[in-house]
Amino acid sequence: MLVIRAIHTSDLDALMEMARQAGSGMTTLKPDLKMLGDRIATAVASFNETIPPEERDYMFVLERAAQDGQPAGIAGVCAIKSAVGLTEPFYNYRIGTLVHCSRELNVFTRMETLYLSNDLTGSTELCSLFLLPQYRTGFNGKWLSKSRFLFIAQFKHMFTERIIAEMRGYQDEQGVSPFYEGLGRHFFKMDFNHVDGLTAIGKKSFIAELMPRQPLYVDYLPESAREVIGQVHTSTLPARKLLENEGMHYEGYVDIFDAGPVLQGRASELRAVRDSVLARAEEGPSAGLPEGETEHMLVANTELADFRMILTRAIPGANRVALSAQELSQLHVQPGDEVRTLTLNARKNAHG
Repeated sequence: MLVIRAIHTSDLDALMEMARQAGSGMTTLKPDLKMLGDRIATAVASFNETIPPEERDYMFVLERAAQDGQPAGIAGVCAIKSAVGLTEPFYNYRIGTLVHCSRELNVFTRMETLYLSNDLTGSTELCSLFLLPQYRTGFNGKWLSKSRFLFIAQFKHMFTERIIAEMRGYQDEQGVSPFYEGLGRHFFKMDFNHVDGLTAIGKKSFIAELMPRQPLYVDYLPESAREVIGQVHTSTLPARKLLENEGMHYEGYVDIFDAGPVLQGRASELRAVRDSVLARAEEGPSAGLPEGETEHMLVANTELADFRMILTRAIPGANRVALSAQELSQLHVQPGDEVRTLTLNARKNAHG
């Protein structure tokens, strides 16, 4: 049995091990004990509402229950940062266009450019999504990613209207970023992983100090670098599709190191905000419901400090949800308590 819940201080060791397995390119999940410890402390304070809303960083873990003599463990992690760039600069490249025209010579050229930008400052960010390889089965990855949208739907007042997600950029089979090798290395004079590690622990001042402020012509980059602008790491393709299905889209912003796309969405237009419903929990087997009427559903309690979510089968849109005694226990709710529900997949007859 699996449950998604708010992270606890006791999860530090498990999170550290997960960060070790995540590999390079995940700036928000580095195997640095102090950084992760500080982040968990911020998350705990966020769920307890002891820090200002704009400083909050909500981290969630996918926990597997103890069974067959095995202790409980952590299978995955994901997070939502309430607002980025308010305490340290948040940089991206914005892809723009410059036109050079001469009527006398009958020449008209249109060229793509990269602008160093802080345009996305203040946005709510979806980040730190990672699932251990042995749990990448069934609906686990899809559920973990989409859980953040249901949390936003329940606590929409705590987030900005603009939601973003930085996608891991393309790397070849040797872990080399063609974009970084074609551009960033010329300015930073260090390996990609070193630069990525520095930004992960908040040492970002060197970006402003070393990166050119003027627009960079894309055509001046090597072909290998140009080809991967806005492209994701092979292992990130499913995550990108999931986010796009929930209402996120690419609008021409990319990461300054690996050129991974930044997806954007409006909170009010997210599927979870539009289509999730509040219902009353009931104790009873969902197996007894009419054949063909149930779907896989995300079901969450409505408690911020003890947020929990399960995946079960239920009738979409119903004002009551039948849950087993074990499921009620997983959610920390009683029969009659309010829960929020959302279909795992977009319904064919739903709008949008």
